[in-house]
Amino acid sequence: MTRLHTYTAEITWTGNQGTGTSDYRSYRRDHEVAAEGRPAIPGSSDPAFRGDPTRWNPEQLLLASISQCHLLWYLHLCAVNGVVVTAYTDRPTGTMAETAEGGRFTEAVLHPQVEVSDAGMTEKALALHADAHRACFIASSVNFPVRHEPVVAVARPA
Repeated sequence: MTRLHTYTAEITWTGNQGTGTSDYRSYRRDHEVAAEGRPAIPGSSDPAFRGDPTRWNPEQLLLASISQCHLLWYLHLCAVNGVVVTAYTDRPTGTMAETAEGGRFTEAVLHPQVEVSDAGMTEKALALHADAHRACFIASSVNFPVRHEPVVAVARPA
């Protein structure tokens, strides 16, 4: 049985400087991404496309979504497989190729740095990244490769 999930968001352009989009340089790319009951995320375009570098751009948000999905599946799989994760950090990278017709992501690479509580968990902790990748809804939905290059270390005793 297929279960359907529906998601909503509200994106509001906040970059009108008084003349709207009267020309390419007359408006800011600033906007807000919101959803009911959540704080707004300040958005813009990539600075390469006249965006505000202090705001999130769609490319970063896509990359963050892939990383978050992998993290959440990974933690779940570790929990149900007896692997105790004590810390997790990822610094994902994404590559986008810009062409005359537009642009597209060509790959995303996750770089999870994981700490486990016991050295005996290291091998299983590494292996579970492949399972998390297969389970991740976001990675399964994109049309470019998503790779992961995990590193697992053992937590130092307190």
